[in-house]
Amino acid sequence: MFYIGCHLPAGKGYLHMGETAAAIGANTFQFFSRNPRGGTARALDLEDMASYNRLADELGIGTIVAHAPYTLNLCSDKAHIREFSQTILQEDLERLENIGRVVYNLHPGSHVGQGREQGILLIARALTDVLNKGFRTPILLETMAGKGSEIGGRFEDLARILDLVGAGCRLGVLMDSCHVFDAGYDLAGDLDGVLDLFDRTVGLDKLGAFHLNDSLHGLGSKKDRHAKIGEGKMGLSALVRIINHPRLSDLPFNLETPNDLDGYAAEIKLLKANRS
Repeated sequence: MFYIGCHLPAGKGYLHMGETAAAIGANTFQFFSRNPRGGTARALDLEDMASYNRLADELGIGTIVAHAPYTLNLCSDKAHIREFSQTILQEDLERLENIGRVVYNLHPGSHVGQGREQGILLIARALTDVLNKGFRTPILLETMAGKGSEIGGRFEDLARILDLVGAGCRLGVLMDSCHVFDAGYDLAGDLDGVLDLFDRTVGLDKLGAFHLNDSLHGLGSKKDRHAKIGEGKMGLSALVRIINHPRLSDLPFNLETPNDLDGYAAEIKLLKANRS
């Protein structure tokens, strides 16, 4: 099954998102768990969640992705920001217990001058504490472009966090094509080589979802500027190879391209037509 979708506004609830996804030809989608630039969450609506679960079963909507707000930083140099981030993470996972098939996507964080190893230790400590509470929803750490003091621009960062948290935890990785390309891994020119390296470093068994985006800037730019499918430095043929690669083809793919719903519908149609 080819699961392809996009990022949708969550303002009208889960049922509305599911209906919107179906209307544009998607069978998965991503949404922000709460205000992406703050900490405010939509009022919990258990009836809406139950209605969405029924719709997802009826329509065959696959695993969806809840994206954490950008304000979370588990490795901030400020204790109150770390505490805020861990509280939001735990609250979001509690809410997601009511959704049937979902993963939680988290930017690992920025060490803001403390050093990469200290940042990794702080992230692992917070994740261990939250995961030990037994939530069902897996957490997926996103591959990052490597801007500034970001953790996650190197595959080794993610491998180290996973090792520190320990085997058997509900922790994995979400790969973002623009971020990986911008971080210096040539997904466009050497897809097999990048996947082999990821497998040796992190493990492809830990890969749980994919953000499919073209990149406005070139390989290794560390700019993190997404482009529409086929309109960036990676190109359509490279992205088609990704969705058809046998080691990736069963993952949920979500677009984070600069688009409105009509634009997403056109990209979804294009990618479906190129799925072999």
